[in-house]
Amino acid sequence: MLKTYAGSCHCKAVRFEVDLDLAAGTGRCNCSMCFKTRSWNLSVKPDAFRLLAGADAQSDYQFGSNSIHNLFCKTCGVRSFGHGDIAEMGGAFVSVRLNALDDVPAEELVAAPVTYYDGLHNNRWHSPEETRHL
Repeated sequence: MLKTYAGSCHCKAVRFEVDLDLAAGTGRCNCSMCFKTRSWNLSVKPDAFRLLAGADAQSDYQFGSNSIHNLFCKTCGVRSFGHGDIAEMGGAFVSVRLNALDDVPAEELVAAPVTYYDGLHNNRWHSPEETRHL
C-alpha cells in the first residue's frame, strides 16, 4: 500500500517526504559503498519524493560511473537519500535510505521484502551468492 513517510538526517537539517510502498520490495547491495554504509534502500520516481529542507546542507559523493549522486548531510554525515538516472532502472529515480525514515513502524520494515544486488561484481541484476552479512 502506498503511504507517505517523513524522513531526515540525524541533525534534521535535511528533511523530506516520500510516497512508498514497502510491500513492493526494498533492496540491499554488496558494492563497497552500500556495504560500508549498510544501505537499505527503496527507489521511487522523482515525483514521489519531496525535499522539504536541506538542499544546501548536503554534499555529493560520486564514484565509478558517476551515475548516482550519493548525498550526505554536511553537519551530521547521514545519507538520507540519493538520486540518479539509469536507463536499466527505468530512468530517473530517488533512492531513499529506509533507516532515514522517521515515522515508519518497525513491523512495516520487518515485513518489507528485500532483494539483494551483486554490485560488488557489477552484476546488479543478480543476487550475490552470500547475503547473510548484508
